[in-house]
Amino acid sequence: MQVLGIESSCDETGVALVDAPADPARVPRLLAQALHSQIDMHQAYGGVVPELASRDHIRRVLPLARHVLEAAGVAREGIGLVAYTRGPGLAGALLVGAGVAAALATALQRPLVGVHHLEGHLLSPFLSADPPAFPFVALLVSGGHTQLMRVDDVGAYRLLGETIDDAAGEAFDKSAKLLGLPYPGGPALARLAESGDPAAFALPRPLLHDGSLDFSFAGLKTAVRTQVQRLGDALDEGRRADLAAATQEAIVEVLVRKALAAVERCGLDRLVVAGGVGANRRLRERLDDAARRRGLRVHYPELALCTDNGAMIALAAAMRWQRGRAAPQDRPRFDVLPRWPLAEVGGG
Repeated sequence: MQVLGIESSCDETGVALVDAPADPARVPRLLAQALHSQIDMHQAYGGVVPELASRDHIRRVLPLARHVLEAAGVAREGIGLVAYTRGPGLAGALLVGAGVAAALATALQRPLVGVHHLEGHLLSPFLSADPPAFPFVALLVSGGHTQLMRVDDVGAYRLLGETIDDAAGEAFDKSAKLLGLPYPGGPALARLAESGDPAAFALPRPLLHDGSLDFSFAGLKTAVRTQVQRLGDALDEGRRADLAAATQEAIVEVLVRKALAAVERCGLDRLVVAGGVGANRRLRERLDDAARRRGLRVHYPELALCTDNGAMIALAAAMRWQRGRAAPQDRPRFDVLPRWPLAEVGGG
């Protein structure tokens, strides 16, 4: 069955089509996808402007959907199920995707499924060349979320730990802004860090030794601000690179140590890393090195699927359908949940 997925939770409009075999042992296959990023539009404001994001989704979603169907060689009538991001995210942006998906499902008389955005990220490595197998521990790291989950199957998720304040992505972005780097700050900080010395500044690793699997990055951001203020005019390009490298190393060390602790406590040997921060090269290097030494397997989504995209939404809906857990809406409707904990997502 062909599943069309629409993602519009924040500042990327994504549409994709996957083919889902009826056998749940076979992973759905990506047929085509298209993505439009709003980075250029929001750069002038230093962050996402919700109203502008919603208006841009309206302009982009239908042309992207047409492009995906043409690229896949599938007619509209060939769509068997329509999926959209139900939450979490910006309410107005979510409503755009929900509205288009509901209209399309109504017109085609097809089932409609609302997907949790983080479930899409969590399952996205199944579209990679090295898909994981259940059960595993998942480290979800994105702009607004940092969580550790035990994943036993689609819809079977148990929260192990999460951030109590800023997420890892926020720590990257806010620290980048303090260093005068452009939006989006996380990738800019990572690029600058490549030429810096991570040992040049002693920055805190919050909650690293507290015995929990929770995270806290607000104190790290404050420490970066303190260093910037202390250096003042002495903060030249070299020192900025050093501070960027030290900041990245602090975030990565906390993520790696907590993720490995979660895998050990669960008695598993597989870790899945997903979300935008999962594309960070230093994070992958540290995890891969630790995995080799401990005999673990680490799975990542393809780099093109680390950011928000329609493929992960179509995939999550397809994998739920394969297991009889898609829970389609009786009647297509506008139904979004801007705040929707992943732990509340069940088996359908």
